[in-house]
Formats: sequence, structure tokens, C-alpha cells
Amino acid sequence: QVRLVESGGGCVQAGGSLKVSCQGGLNSNRNYCMAYFRQAPGKEREGVAAIYIRDRSTTYDDSVKGRFTISQGDVKSTVHLQMNNLTSEDTAVYYCAAVFSMDGSCRRVASAYNSWGQGTQVTVFS
Repeated sequence: QVRLVESGGGCVQAGGSLKVSCQGGLNSNRNYCMAYFRQAPGKEREGVAAIYIRDRSTTYDDSVKGRFTISQGDVKSTVHLQMNNLTSEDTAVYYCAAVFSMDGSCRRVASAYNSWGQGTQVTVFS
């Protein structure tokens, strides 16, 4: 397990943008999947985007494709989630997650990850 610290989030009007970031205490090994999940009140935690640190390959949930971008920061253990054209449906607590992976198959399933950030609130109002 690694320690993950999140920052960013906040409140924004519908149509606006926000960015959340995750700083991970990863070692020099780049074989990690890092992902963002979100959980709205009364709903299950869902994976919205994932990135494989070694080759920067990414996957997205259909609900955020074309609006959200997950990327690796200048510091290799930092990951950003840029969220554009936000709607009220995007309101949730956003969690960063990480797991070691040799093959880079970064699934967006919560049970596949063993390290989690503390979560940060994203609220989109009309």
C-alpha cells in the first residue's frame, strides 16, 4: 500500500471546470495503476478514469469521456484529473486510488485497488 494525498475539488457552476490532484508515495517502480473514483450520496463508488504510470495509457468511463482528462504530473507519482463541462451529475466525493500492476490492465473497479486517498468533495450547482 501507498499513501495518497488529494487536493483540489470545490464548488463550480454547471458548465465549469475543476481539477483534482493526487500525490502518491510511490517508489521508483513505475508499474502502478492510479485511478479516480467517485461516490455520490446513496450511490456506489464508480471508477471514472485510470492511468498506467509506466506508459501513461488511460481509460475512461463513458459518462466522462471527452470531458475528463487524467494525466501524470511533472512529479511521476502525481496524477491530475481535469474535469470540464461539469454537470450536477458529477457532484460526488472523488477518491484517488493506486495499485501495483505488472501488465498495465488498470480496471476501474474499486476492489482492484489497495491504496486510497482521503477523498475530496466536488459540487456542481445550476
